Amino acid sequence: MTVQPRPLPRRALLGAGLALAANGCVTPRNVAAASSPDIWTFDRLTAVGGHAVTTEGQPLLIDSPYGRAIRFDGVDDALFIDNHPLAGARHFTFEALFRPDGGAHEQRWFHLQEAPPTTDATQWPGTRFLFEIRVYDRQWSLDAFTKGPGYNQTLLFPDRLHPVGQWAHVAQTYDGTTYRSFVNGVLQGEAPLAFQPQGAGATSVGCRFNRVNYFNGAVRAAAFSRRALAPSAFSLLKS
Repeated sequence: MTVQPRPLPRRALLGAGLALAANGCVTPRNVAAASSPDIWTFDRLTAVGGHAVTTEGQPLLIDSPYGRAIRFDGVDDALFIDNHPLAGARHFTFEALFRPDGGAHEQRWFHLQEAPPTTDATQWPGTRFLFEIRVYDRQWSLDAFTKGPGYNQTLLFPDRLHPVGQWAHVAQTYDGTTYRSFVNGVLQGEAPLAFQPQGAGATSVGCRFNRVNYFNGAVRAAAFSRRALAPSAFSLLKS
Protein backbone atom coordinates (compact mmCIF):
# COMPACT_ATOMS: atom_id res chain seq x y z
CA MET A 1 0.00 0.00 0.00
CA THR A 2 1.31 3.42 -0.92
CA VAL A 3 0.63 6.07 1.68
CA GLN A 4 0.63 9.76 0.73
CA PRO A 5 -0.05 12.96 2.66
CA ARG A 6 -3.67 14.03 2.31
CA PRO A 7 -4.68 17.42 0.91
CA LEU A 8 -6.48 19.42 3.58
CA PRO A 9 -10.27 18.91 3.78
CA ARG A 10 -12.34 21.50 1.89
CA ARG A 11 -14.22 22.68 5.02
CA ALA A 12 -10.97 23.47 6.83
CA LEU A 13 -9.61 25.27 3.79
CA LEU A 14 -12.75 27.32 3.23
CA GLY A 15 -12.95 28.14 6.92
CA ALA A 16 -9.50 29.69 6.65
CA GLY A 17 -10.36 31.52 3.44
CA LEU A 18 -8.14 29.22 1.37
CA ALA A 19 -8.45 27.52 -2.00
CA LEU A 20 -8.27 23.76 -2.43
CA ALA A 21 -4.97 22.56 -3.90
CA ALA A 22 -5.17 21.63 -7.56
CA ASN A 23 -4.38 18.00 -6.83
CA GLY A 24 -6.79 17.80 -3.87
CA CYS A 25 -9.56 15.23 -3.71
CA VAL A 26 -12.35 15.72 -1.20
CA THR A 27 -14.46 12.80 -0.10
CA PRO A 28 -17.46 12.82 2.28
CA ARG A 29 -15.34 11.20 4.99
CA ASN A 30 -12.72 13.94 4.72
CA VAL A 31 -15.33 16.67 5.02
CA ALA A 32 -16.95 15.02 8.03
CA ALA A 33 -13.58 14.66 9.74
CA ALA A 34 -12.83 18.35 9.28
CA SER A 35 -15.16 19.31 12.15
CA SER A 36 -13.05 17.46 14.71
CA PRO A 37 -9.34 18.31 14.29
CA ASP A 38 -7.83 21.74 14.73
CA ILE A 39 -5.89 22.17 11.47
CA TRP A 40 -3.06 24.66 11.11
CA THR A 41 -2.01 25.50 7.55
CA PHE A 42 1.42 27.07 7.09
CA ASP A 43 0.66 29.15 4.02
CA ARG A 44 1.39 32.63 5.39
CA LEU A 45 3.86 34.24 7.78
CA THR A 46 1.41 36.41 9.72
CA ALA A 47 -1.06 33.89 11.16
CA VAL A 48 -1.44 30.12 11.60
CA GLY A 49 -4.64 28.40 12.68
CA GLY A 50 -6.22 31.75 13.45
CA HIS A 51 -3.37 32.72 15.78
CA ALA A 52 -0.90 35.56 15.25
CA VAL A 53 2.67 34.53 14.50
CA THR A 54 5.94 36.07 15.65
CA THR A 55 8.60 35.38 13.01
CA GLU A 56 12.34 35.19 13.60
CA GLY A 57 15.02 34.90 10.92
CA GLN A 58 13.74 34.83 7.36
CA PRO A 59 11.48 31.80 6.81
CA LEU A 60 10.16 31.73 3.25
CA LEU A 61 6.85 30.86 1.64
CA ILE A 62 7.32 28.16 -1.00
CA ASP A 63 5.11 26.05 -3.25
CA SER A 64 4.60 22.38 -2.40
CA PRO A 65 2.52 19.56 -3.92
CA TYR A 66 -0.10 20.35 -1.24
CA GLY A 67 -0.21 24.14 -1.48
CA ARG A 68 1.97 26.82 0.01
CA ALA A 69 4.35 25.88 2.83
CA ILE A 70 6.98 27.59 4.97
CA ARG A 71 10.66 26.84 4.44
CA PHE A 72 13.13 27.05 7.35
CA ASP A 73 16.89 27.43 6.79
CA GLY A 74 18.20 25.41 9.76
CA VAL A 75 20.10 28.43 11.10
CA ASP A 76 17.79 30.95 12.76
CA ASP A 77 14.35 30.68 11.11
CA ALA A 78 11.43 30.10 13.48
CA LEU A 79 7.78 30.85 14.18
CA PHE A 80 6.33 31.45 17.65
CA ILE A 81 2.58 31.12 18.25
CA ASP A 82 0.83 32.08 21.49
CA ASN A 83 -1.27 28.92 21.71
CA HIS A 84 -0.89 25.31 22.93
CA PRO A 85 -3.40 23.45 20.71
CA LEU A 86 -3.50 20.31 22.88
CA ALA A 87 -3.86 22.04 26.26
CA GLY A 88 -6.33 20.08 28.40
CA ALA A 89 -6.47 17.05 26.09
CA ARG A 90 -6.55 13.67 27.84
CA HIS A 91 -6.21 11.70 24.61
CA PHE A 92 -4.67 13.13 21.46
CA THR A 93 -3.42 12.86 17.91
CA PHE A 94 -0.73 15.34 16.86
CA GLU A 95 0.01 15.25 13.10
CA ALA A 96 2.24 17.22 10.77
CA LEU A 97 3.05 17.30 7.07
CA PHE A 98 6.67 18.32 6.51
CA ARG A 99 9.77 17.92 4.36
CA PRO A 100 13.13 17.47 6.10
CA ASP A 101 16.05 18.54 3.92
CA GLY A 102 18.99 17.11 5.87
CA GLY A 103 21.56 19.09 7.80
CA ALA A 104 22.33 18.93 11.51
CA HIS A 105 21.89 15.58 13.24
CA GLU A 106 19.41 16.80 15.87
CA GLN A 107 16.53 19.06 14.81
CA ARG A 108 13.62 19.94 17.10
CA TRP A 109 11.12 21.41 14.72
CA PHE A 110 7.66 21.44 16.36
CA HIS A 111 7.34 22.26 20.06
CA LEU A 112 4.13 22.62 22.11
CA GLN A 113 5.09 24.14 25.47
CA GLU A 114 3.08 24.55 28.66
CA ALA A 115 3.62 27.96 30.27
CA PRO A 116 3.22 28.91 33.94
CA PRO A 117 1.79 32.30 34.93
CA THR A 118 5.03 34.18 34.27
CA THR A 119 6.47 36.12 31.38
CA ASP A 120 9.98 34.80 32.09
CA ALA A 121 10.37 31.94 29.59
CA THR A 122 13.49 30.70 31.38
CA GLN A 123 11.23 29.67 34.27
CA TRP A 124 8.82 27.66 32.16
CA PRO A 125 8.45 24.00 33.16
CA GLY A 126 9.48 21.06 31.02
CA THR A 127 5.86 20.04 30.27
CA ARG A 128 5.73 19.77 26.49
CA PHE A 129 5.24 17.85 23.24
CA LEU A 130 7.98 17.67 20.64
CA PHE A 131 8.45 16.48 17.10
CA GLU A 132 12.16 16.07 16.38
CA ILE A 133 14.24 14.29 13.79
CA ARG A 134 17.68 12.70 13.80
CA VAL A 135 19.53 12.99 10.50
CA TYR A 136 21.89 10.24 9.31
CA ASP A 137 23.52 11.46 6.08
CA ARG A 138 20.61 11.47 3.57
CA GLN A 139 18.11 9.76 5.87
CA TRP A 140 16.21 10.69 9.01
CA SER A 141 14.34 9.03 11.85
CA LEU A 142 11.44 10.47 13.83
CA ASP A 143 11.74 11.41 17.48
CA ALA A 144 8.35 11.98 19.14
CA PHE A 145 8.47 13.14 22.75
CA THR A 146 6.20 14.24 25.56
CA LYS A 147 6.95 15.18 29.15
CA GLY A 148 4.93 16.36 32.13
CA PRO A 149 4.35 15.70 35.83
CA GLY A 150 5.02 11.97 36.35
CA TYR A 151 5.80 11.12 32.73
CA ASN A 152 8.73 11.52 30.34
CA GLN A 153 8.67 9.43 27.15
CA THR A 154 10.75 9.42 23.98
CA LEU A 155 9.79 7.41 20.89
CA LEU A 156 13.01 7.33 18.84
CA PHE A 157 13.87 4.33 16.64
CA PRO A 158 17.09 4.94 14.64
CA ASP A 159 16.55 1.80 12.57
CA ARG A 160 13.36 3.31 11.08
CA LEU A 161 14.91 5.54 8.41
CA HIS A 162 13.32 7.71 5.72
CA PRO A 163 14.83 9.74 2.85
CA VAL A 164 15.45 13.46 3.20
CA GLY A 165 14.09 15.82 0.58
CA GLN A 166 10.68 14.12 0.44
CA TRP A 167 7.38 15.16 1.97
CA ALA A 168 6.25 12.98 4.86
CA HIS A 169 3.39 12.70 7.31
CA VAL A 170 4.21 12.15 10.99
CA ALA A 171 1.91 11.56 13.93
CA GLN A 172 1.97 10.83 17.64
CA THR A 173 -1.09 9.50 19.46
CA TYR A 174 -2.25 8.61 22.95
CA ASP A 175 -5.35 6.48 23.62
CA GLY A 176 -5.37 6.52 27.42
CA THR A 177 -2.75 3.83 27.93
CA THR A 178 -0.28 3.75 25.01
CA TYR A 179 1.82 6.43 23.31
CA ARG A 180 2.57 5.74 19.62
CA SER A 181 4.44 7.38 16.73
CA PHE A 182 3.90 6.99 12.98
CA VAL A 183 5.56 8.00 9.70
CA ASN A 184 3.33 7.93 6.62
CA GLY A 185 0.79 5.92 8.58
CA VAL A 186 3.28 3.22 9.56
CA LEU A 187 3.86 2.55 13.26
CA GLN A 188 7.40 3.44 14.32
CA GLY A 189 7.06 2.32 17.94
CA GLU A 190 5.02 2.59 21.13
CA ALA A 191 5.29 2.67 24.91
CA PRO A 192 2.92 2.67 27.89
CA LEU A 193 2.39 6.18 29.27
CA ALA A 194 0.73 7.62 32.37
CA PHE A 195 -0.08 10.83 30.56
CA GLN A 196 -1.65 13.84 32.26
CA PRO A 197 -3.18 16.78 30.38
CA GLN A 198 -0.98 19.79 29.79
CA GLY A 199 -1.88 23.38 30.54
CA ALA A 200 -2.13 26.40 28.29
CA GLY A 201 1.02 27.65 26.66
CA ALA A 202 2.65 28.38 23.33
CA THR A 203 4.18 26.77 20.24
CA SER A 204 7.40 27.11 18.31
CA VAL A 205 7.93 25.79 14.79
CA GLY A 206 11.37 25.58 13.22
CA CYS A 207 13.28 25.19 16.48
CA ARG A 208 12.90 24.20 20.09
CA PHE A 209 11.17 26.85 22.20
CA ASN A 210 14.49 27.95 23.75
CA ARG A 211 15.89 28.62 20.24
CA VAL A 212 18.17 25.62 19.73
CA ASN A 213 18.26 22.71 17.28
CA TYR A 214 16.91 24.62 14.26
CA PHE A 215 15.09 22.82 11.44
CA ASN A 216 16.26 22.62 7.83
CA GLY A 217 13.20 21.93 5.69
CA ALA A 218 9.58 22.91 5.16
CA VAL A 219 6.27 22.56 7.01
CA ARG A 220 2.91 22.53 5.23
CA ALA A 221 0.32 21.70 7.91
CA ALA A 222 -0.40 20.33 11.37
CA ALA A 223 -3.54 18.82 12.89
CA PHE A 224 -4.53 18.37 16.52
CA SER A 225 -7.28 15.99 17.64
CA ARG A 226 -8.48 15.31 21.18
CA ARG A 227 -8.73 11.58 20.62
CA ALA A 228 -6.38 8.86 19.39
CA LEU A 229 -6.99 8.36 15.69
CA ALA A 230 -6.13 5.22 13.77
CA PRO A 231 -3.86 5.83 10.74
CA SER A 232 -6.87 5.35 8.42
CA ALA A 233 -8.48 8.39 10.08
CA PHE A 234 -5.46 10.72 10.21
CA SER A 235 -6.56 14.17 9.11
CA LEU A 236 -3.61 14.92 6.82
CA LEU A 237 -3.06 11.47 5.33
CA LYS A 238 -4.71 9.39 2.62
CA SER A 239 -4.01 5.79 1.61
